[in-house]
Amino acid sequence: MKPPSAVRSFAQGLVASLDALTDTLARGLTWLPLLMALLMALVVLVRHALGQGSIALQEAVMYAHGMALMLGISYTLKQDAHVRVDLFYNRFTAAQKRWVNLCGHLFLLLPLCITILVMSLPYVSASWRVLEGSPEVGGIPGIFLLKTLLPVTAVLVALQALAEILRLLLREPEST
Repeated sequence: MKPPSAVRSFAQGLVASLDALTDTLARGLTWLPLLMALLMALVVLVRHALGQGSIALQEAVMYAHGMALMLGISYTLKQDAHVRVDLFYNRFTAAQKRWVNLCGHLFLLLPLCITILVMSLPYVSASWRVLEGSPEVGGIPGIFLLKTLLPVTAVLVALQALAEILRLLLREPEST
């Protein structure tokens, strides 16, 4: 049974908006690997050419890596490029794959996102209260920002999961 056209139209618009958010974020993240490589080259240059170490530069590489990984997860989901433990999935029909994906998003991924969000908020909040910085002398005074990636990632993945769920529900069932 098809949803009424107004509901279908709204759902399609929501999917398009959520996909656009994910795509925009991913386009911004594409520069992080280059930044990481340049920072790492600078760390090596400063260490070997000048005989100096820079904790802040080394931490900046880790911050960029954390951002790329955590903020890129929702794009990976959108592209259906996430890792699957595939014992049966490849042999499933299109309709069976649709149900597996729908149930996986609804009963595994969304509850996981909610759990991460709820469990990380006190942890992140405590870090923000003291504006937690690096434990290393000369490190980046922004650990609280890095920890903020936990709930942000949970929300972004949940939003993309919602887009995937709607996309699966809007798709016409294949005849198999």
